[in-house]
Amino acid sequence: MPGLPPMVAPSAERVDDPRTATAAANAVGTVLEQVLDERLSHSRAVDPVFARELAGRLAALTARGGKRLRTAFAHCGWRAAGGSGDATAVLRTGAALELLQACALIHDDVMDGSVQRRGGPALHVDLARGHWAAGMRGSSESFGTSAAVLAGDLALAWADDLLAETALGTPHGTRLHGEWRAMRTEMVAGQYRDLHAQAARSCGVDEALTIATLKSALYTVARPLALGAVLAGADGDALEALRAAGRCAGLAFQLRDDLLGAFGDPALTGKPADDDLRSRKLTYLLAVAVRLADAADDHLSAAALAPDADPTSDRAVRQVRSALVRTGARDLVEAKIGELTDMSLAHFDRCGARPAARHEFAALIGRATGAVPLRAEEVA
Repeated sequence: MPGLPPMVAPSAERVDDPRTATAAANAVGTVLEQVLDERLSHSRAVDPVFARELAGRLAALTARGGKRLRTAFAHCGWRAAGGSGDATAVLRTGAALELLQACALIHDDVMDGSVQRRGGPALHVDLARGHWAAGMRGSSESFGTSAAVLAGDLALAWADDLLAETALGTPHGTRLHGEWRAMRTEMVAGQYRDLHAQAARSCGVDEALTIATLKSALYTVARPLALGAVLAGADGDALEALRAAGRCAGLAFQLRDDLLGAFGDPALTGKPADDDLRSRKLTYLLAVAVRLADAADDHLSAAALAPDADPTSDRAVRQVRSALVRTGARDLVEAKIGELTDMSLAHFDRCGARPAARHEFAALIGRATGAVPLRAEEVA
């Protein structure tokens, strides 16, 4: 029987502080590559077919990257709390966050029926194609979905293992694991509320904010900031200030993502066009538009945005997009992003970080919530 990999990875080497959040986001790729090599080596010892067809695909998806924002925020929290010197634990925590993100993306793509991810086919699509190409029995689609669920579970297991290894090597391991444990549950709760809202045809503003907070704000910014800060020994008021800053920044980030999902150019955003509009996904943008349409007795917009509307045709999508503009929802959400960004910076100032760390956080927030050029087409 193959042995289990050690809980404390002997191959983890000291990594000097990358100094900036952007540099940390780049540096985590090297750490993640080492971690994936270790996990793939163990997977091959367990079973070569599993390693080649499932673990290998998971490793390839994880290595393809993304913005690495969670690692950047973890490093920012660490620096804000006075961290410096050896950044090994921060970057390994960042690598665990990237693996957790892989789990979330794989499962999200299955639930949403998305066909693309990070410039290639979504994992369940790739697995289904492999099933078909090999002439295997049964439904290729069913096989791809089932195997992708397993791949997401494997990503979560790898993430948990890596975080546990890191926690065991730091004097702050208990609190580090506490932040991690809370984040995992919040992430699943947010995903379930998202599914529930779509099934219930919900359109409430409060529900949309709850989903955005659980699914994105806490998971993307607040908890990564806290994870990094805990590794530097932060607690009490400073940690609460960072969590509040992350909550506001994360909401602003999600609201920007909502706008790009409705108006962004796929050539610039890398996201499929109109998915949220076609599925009538409950976003703050949509919920605000419904409320404004009802308040103004705008029956045309209300009809386009109604829970029982079927915006699957290109014409229907254009009508929804026009309603988001005509009601003023798009402008209101833009203003809300600015308000949340200002609140986030004010909370961050309370944590006692040095000016360089405050400047770094402000730059990172600008990167996460800044505008991306929208469609050139006129929305009327």
